[in-house]
Order: sequence, then structure tokens, then C-alpha cells
Amino acid sequence: MNIAMINGSPKPSGSNSGLLLGMLEPLIADGNELHAYTPNKRPLTSEEYRELCRMDVLVLAFPLYNDGIPSHLFQLLVTLEGYLKAECEREIYVYALINNGFYEGEQNHIALEILRHWCLRAGVHFGQALGQGAGEMLGSLGKVPLGRGPLKNLGRAMHSLAGSIQSRSSGESQLFSPNFPRFAWKWSATHSFFHGTARKNGLKPKDLRRRM
Repeated sequence: MNIAMINGSPKPSGSNSGLLLGMLEPLIADGNELHAYTPNKRPLTSEEYRELCRMDVLVLAFPLYNDGIPSHLFQLLVTLEGYLKAECEREIYVYALINNGFYEGEQNHIALEILRHWCLRAGVHFGQALGQGAGEMLGSLGKVPLGRGPLKNLGRAMHSLAGSIQSRSSGESQLFSPNFPRFAWKWSATHSFFHGTARKNGLKPKDLRRRM
């Protein structure tokens, strides 16, 4: 089975979308051909769009942007829709890994519905989507095994998604937060990320609270 792994993050490297794809790969690699696409680096060529039309499965990984899909990935979907309608002669299943900076994974529900409706328009099958909350935590959890600690919910969801992909079937989409207290996540994000970023830019924490 040919599976397209599409990293829809705008970041050229070190993205949470890439981390999620990396977690999924060993769960679906056996017996399948995985093909990586990175439209954040350059637009896809006509031949690459035709390659996507010959895939059995498309896996999209992307961050939430204004409760929706990043614009460059949305443009890819719009263009791909035309190729699928004109040239596709096979059944394709689409799956998604969505992450957002809010603690609540439920925040991803609008982007999930956008993708579901796109699948209907494009004539492909919507298989399943996962929506991870507190996505910015992922980069600091590299040594935590999938399915353990803060990644317990993600591990269960990933195995469910992998099963749906392997069988090319539809599963129940899941939106979830990390197994980590919200107050601790908020404290960590404030002191490690926001204050740290402020200092790198020559600002103090109090500058972040200043009203314009």
C-alpha cells in the first residue's frame, strides 16, 4: 500500500507536525511504502499532484491556524481536488493529525470538519482524524515513550489511527488534551516559552502584559 505522509506545517524544520508523523511511521511502515511530501518548503509540482492521485492513503499533519487549516496546505487541497476529479481512478482514504497550542484538543474540531467537507467535495474517503491539544509540549517530550505519561492519550489514539490506516477504513475521530494538569501546562508555557521568547527578543515578562 502506498501512503503519502504530508507535513503541512509552515515551519521548514522542527515542527510538531513532523514529530507526529514520526510517531506514526513505525506503526504503519510494515508492508507499506511511505512517501514524504513537504509543501512548506516549495509548492508541489504537477507530477507530485499526480503521484498523490495514485496513493492509497493520504496522511495530513498540520497545526491549527485561526481554527482552520494553514493557507499553504489549504491551497494544496484546492489544487489537489482538481487533479482528483480529473485523473483519479482509485479509492483514496484521508487521515489527519492536527495539533494546536491551546490545552484543549477540542479546539481542533472546526479544522476537522473543514477537512471532512473537503473529502466530500474531492470524492475521497474521510478516514479518521486526531486532534492533539497543547501541541507545543511535544518538542519537550522526545524521551517520553508514546503511550506513557503525558503521551498516554496520544498513544492510544495513534494506535487507533494506525489500525484504520492499515485496513483503509474509517474510525472515530478523537480530540484530546495531554495527560498533564492544565495549571502545570499553563505555568510551564508562561515561564518556559513566553518569558523565554521575550528575553530572546530583549523584553522583560512585564512587557508582555503592557497594553498598547
